[in-house]
Amino acid sequence: MQLSESFFKNRKLENLVENQTSYTLNNAAMHVFETHAQAERVLLQFDKPVLASMLRGKKIMHLRNHNSFDFLPSESLILPADELMCIDFPEAQDHNPTRCLAMAIAEDKIKKVVNLMNENLTKDDGSEWSLMDYNFHFTNDTGIYQILQRLLFLFTENHPSKDFFVDNMLQELIVRILQTNNRKIYTDKALKLNSNSRLAFIIQYIRDHINESLSVELLSKQACMSESNFYKVFKNELGISPIDYINTERIKLAVSLLQNPDRKIKNIYQECGFESRSYFNRVFKRMKNMSPGVFQTSMTSH
Repeated sequence: MQLSESFFKNRKLENLVENQTSYTLNNAAMHVFETHAQAERVLLQFDKPVLASMLRGKKIMHLRNHNSFDFLPSESLILPADELMCIDFPEAQDHNPTRCLAMAIAEDKIKKVVNLMNENLTKDDGSEWSLMDYNFHFTNDTGIYQILQRLLFLFTENHPSKDFFVDNMLQELIVRILQTNNRKIYTDKALKLNSNSRLAFIIQYIRDHINESLSVELLSKQACMSESNFYKVFKNELGISPIDYINTERIKLAVSLLQNPDRKIKNIYQECGFESRSYFNRVFKRMKNMSPGVFQTSMTSH
């Protein structure tokens, strides 16, 4: 996602670590945090539920009662009010700052959208919509990405009706996040499997062999299951197909490698286990809404 030119013209850089630029409207406040130096154990907390979305760089997040995890561009995280975040910035530099969007949303607004969904949108299992699972870590799909990009523009725009515009966009954002949460799209949280299960073994096998050729046939043999049964069990348990999971892991690795401007894409796609550059480009663009080359360039802009 790109910040508008008006943001860079109007923001003041007063701190090297978590420099904050904020915009407040009726039902939400948008904060953009920039870090220009490596740092550890930086604490951050909001009094409202927050959607955090990485714009650039890498954070390591430490949350209460959760394992630490990398937080990368095109990923988002839903946090409850008053959740204390502890954050490391292992790669932040003056010429390569880390940037993160934090959208604090009024709980009344979220509850109104949930009520509206229960009146108009029926879930497949017949159950009611409820507040989203907090500490939900996910990759933005195209719809969420485009809404966040639009909100970045609206909050920084000087327009008399922007409260109205933002309120409508927030409603769609909440609906899409709740639907994403409901589909159990791959997240670190969704992978808390019994360590004795065959699927947990396969997850670890994929991570250990991510740069090698992987297929449903190979993985089903490792799990001692038929291909059809393995595919069914995997998708039912994780809410994502084996190939989509493999590609998600590979793109996460690619994102990390592409943040080094000296790395060549022709080497990165092979290091991530993709057999062709064209397939790598297609998968990356589908997941990150831009080509690998544009993503790498964006890491060194501004």
